[in-house]
Amino acid sequence: MSYPSARYLDEIGQVSATLRTADAGPDLLIGERTQVHHLATGASTDGQFGLYRWDMAPRPKGGGPSGHFHRTMSESFYVLDGTVSLYNGDTWVDATAGDFLYVPPGGIHAFSNNSGAAASMLILFAPGAPREAYFEALAELVASGRELSQEEQLELWARHDQYPAKI
Repeated sequence: MSYPSARYLDEIGQVSATLRTADAGPDLLIGERTQVHHLATGASTDGQFGLYRWDMAPRPKGGGPSGHFHRTMSESFYVLDGTVSLYNGDTWVDATAGDFLYVPPGGIHAFSNNSGAAASMLILFAPGAPREAYFEALAELVASGRELSQEEQLELWARHDQYPAKI
């Protein structure tokens, strides 16, 4: 493994860093239970990665996506606080602060907060896909109370590089 080709070729560095302070509010609410913080979007990282903080309130019946995979990107989960149920394609694990799950393209995975207490995690997509549009579609569905048909669900997922696991 070697370093990738240089992307910055000037002889001196530039002032270009961005800071998001800890007190910044969420960028998106999905219902009353999930706050999504767009820490670094694919657009802001020139497509290199997308990083999101996912804060989940206790849920009486869990919630979260069913088993699925992505064709174009990896997804990683890092638990910050609480307990998050992570599915690695084989088994569910109750992950706690400091636990990390990496899922390569094609890897089956899912997550849920089944603990009865608040939980928080970082989700990293690489390369940086425009996941915000998918998250916004979820928020709109929850707000409207509309249920998608199976065909509509599959179309929404496919539009956002998400495919159901056949297990």
